Amino acid sequence: MEESNDKIQPVMGKPKSGRVWKCSKKKFSSMCQVKPLKTSWTKKLQIRQERKNILLHDHELKEEKRLEKERKKQRRRQNIERKRENERKSEVVQVIRNSAKIKRMSKKQLRSVEKRDTNPKPT
Repeated sequence: MEESNDKIQPVMGKPKSGRVWKCSKKKFSSMCQVKPLKTSWTKKLQIRQERKNILLHDHELKEEKRLEKERKKQRRRQNIERKRENERKSEVVQVIRNSAKIKRMSKKQLRSVEKRDTNPKPT
């Protein structure tokens, strides 16, 4: 005969409720697993290293997001500047040499008048 330290568990029949998926419950005290009061030095070092790696990875992700945001901002600024330059290039201008004309203009016409530098800076 074969002897073992394990208890022979009785064969369980079908529960009266019909809930066959439910298993028999254990005592709460046997389910509770208590952590030891002190952890070993190697375990502490391992936990520290893991935490350090996680923080480093998190910092890298944040830095990457920040750089991506900065690139988008810069690209947007460039697009706005290019658009402004293109508008300036494409606008039709008429130089008013006689300043008396401005005095004769109505308010509605004066709203459309804008001052421009006739000699832009060379770049």
